[in-house]
Amino acid sequence: MKTFLVVSPQKEAAGLIKSSIHGDCNVLIAVNINDALQFSSSQRIDVVFLDLDVLQFKSIKNVYTHTINLFRKSNHRVGIVILTGKEAIREAVMMVKAGANDYLSYPIDRTEISLVVESLNESLTQDLELDYLRDRFWKTEWLDLLKTRAECMRNVYKKIQAVAATRATVMLIGETGTGKSMLARLLHLHSNRCDDPFVSVHCGAIPDTLLESELFGHEKGAFTGAVHMKMGKFEIARKGTIFLDEIGTISPAAQVKLLQVLQDGTYSRVGGEVELKTDARIIAASNSNLSDMCQQGNFRKDLYYRLNVFPVELPTLQERREDIPALIDQFLKKLNAMYGKNIHSVHPQVSRALQNYHWPGNIREMENLMERAYILESTSILTPENFPNEFFEYDSESAILPIDTYLPLAEARQLVVEDFERHYLKELFSRSKGKVSLAAKEARISTRQLNKLMVKHGIRKEAFKN
Repeated sequence: MKTFLVVSPQKEAAGLIKSSIHGDCNVLIAVNINDALQFSSSQRIDVVFLDLDVLQFKSIKNVYTHTINLFRKSNHRVGIVILTGKEAIREAVMMVKAGANDYLSYPIDRTEISLVVESLNESLTQDLELDYLRDRFWKTEWLDLLKTRAECMRNVYKKIQAVAATRATVMLIGETGTGKSMLARLLHLHSNRCDDPFVSVHCGAIPDTLLESELFGHEKGAFTGAVHMKMGKFEIARKGTIFLDEIGTISPAAQVKLLQVLQDGTYSRVGGEVELKTDARIIAASNSNLSDMCQQGNFRKDLYYRLNVFPVELPTLQERREDIPALIDQFLKKLNAMYGKNIHSVHPQVSRALQNYHWPGNIREMENLMERAYILESTSILTPENFPNEFFEYDSESAILPIDTYLPLAEARQLVVEDFERHYLKELFSRSKGKVSLAAKEARISTRQLNKLMVKHGIRKEAFKN
């Protein structure tokens, strides 16, 4: 059932709009902006009819955009129709330019209301169909990795979706560990070259003397040690994709050859005279500013312009902190598949520290840190004991009872109880020096109950005997 919200001090107009909306729907009426925003925050509103006279934000710069954003906080698809007198048509048009869907002028006509509602319904249906088609674009096995709450990452995925099916050379720009290689593979798998090879070359890991041979191949006897002919990565890639990571590290000689490949698709093996052709698509990546390198004379400008046809900048993990809970889940699924344990979540203190840490190594650092903790963990959740102490220096609330509000109440409560039990048992065994019978007596429970708790929390009495 759709919900309409009419925000107007004019009771007659509000009543007319309410009586003009037919079908299975709910119509709410507010006489001022504060009541309207309360309705909007407490339930899903599908369409807002907004009288310009109720606006209270006229002192705010970009008041029209600000007002629209207030209503679209809880539902970014909410339709907004402006109500205005004929003397303020210009303001209504400004609101439409700022993002409102349409406007109606007083006196309001019943027929016009029906036409506006019908138009909004058609527009919403088209938007939902487009979303469905966009979701179908991504291959099923990548859907979990593509989940994001960060607007900056949604923009990245939109660019990838737009460029994937083209021949354009793509430049991925971002700090180490932001996921450039994953994005390059994503591009290839969603291109029309997905059935051809994807060849990845880490240019920074190959010595300058060998890089040309690695990329373009060499003929027998081309240099000392070249005992037979070798195919290069461009030859292996054929009509597929070649990913050149850390492109800023390649030598001037390799830059010249790469420029030739980008210009006309031709090259020759080291020590060879035969001209070879390639139809491979190039995706390059760099964590250095290639534009600055060009100014300093360390990178060819003509090559930079050829590579920078479609730049995509990846945000750091700090810039997309809202994705950390989803990344935790993804890494735990991956680690469970790799190592066969059943660790389903992280301790609230760890969750908070993961959110607060500054992540100089970005996603790669997070994955490595979680893998180390996973290997050491003996319980069903990742606990603080298996993370480095300095990791919690950024957790200013470590002395407070940790509560993870991302979890449902029952699950959060259970984690706090388990945390208390684990610390209680450790203190108990420290005092009893690992003696189960003495610990059970002090806890006023049976040894059988205590043994069950020890198994549950992975606690061994031998660890406390000394």
